[in-house]
This record gives sequence, structure tokens and C-alpha cells, in this order.
Amino acid sequence: MNDNDFEKMSEVDVAYRILTDSGKDNPLHFKDLILEILDKKNKSVQNEAVAISEVYTMINMDSRFQHVGEGKWGLTEWNPIESKRGRGARKVATPTTSAESAESSETANN
Repeated sequence: MNDNDFEKMSEVDVAYRILTDSGKDNPLHFKDLILEILDKKNKSVQNEAVAISEVYTMINMDSRFQHVGEGKWGLTEWNPIESKRGRGARKVATPTTSAESAESSETANN
């Protein structure tokens, strides 16, 4: 892919390509990722902080990307579905038998 191709792509598509090329074991810090996006798109910016904020928001809203901690971002597809269940996952109570309930009560009373 040449540089002209990146210029035609959206920022999030460039981010996806960069992270795909970096590999599953190499999530990138958001600032490094965004600066690389701007570089590949050959995009001049007057205010770097505003540009970083705008691109960060785009990445944050795109379900292909996942914050992995410490300011680093990776691709959602890198992690199995089970690891995405954290927030909002509800624990389902398992029914107990009357014998288990009695034993539990007896243990609590001692």
C-alpha cells in the first residue's frame, strides 16, 4: 500500500490498518497511534491536541477498537468473546437443594 492510499482512507480505517500491521501482541498508545495516523494521511494540523482529541473520539466510537489499559488500544478481534463480558455481565444464581440450604444455614449458625 502506498502513501496515497492512506490519504484516501478515513482516520479509523488507517488506525485499523496500523494496528493490524503492528500485531496482536503490540497494542499502541493512543498518542503514538494517532500521530502515526496523521503522518500516514499526510495531514497537517494547526493544533495537535485538537487533532488527537478528534481522532481519539473516532476510535473510541468504533467497535473495531478496544482500550486495553494504560492508554493503549488494540483491535476487538484480538480478544475472545469471553473477555468482553466484564461490564454488565450478570451472575445467575444456581438453584440449591433443601439439603444444601440446611447445611448452609447450619454452617452460618456455628
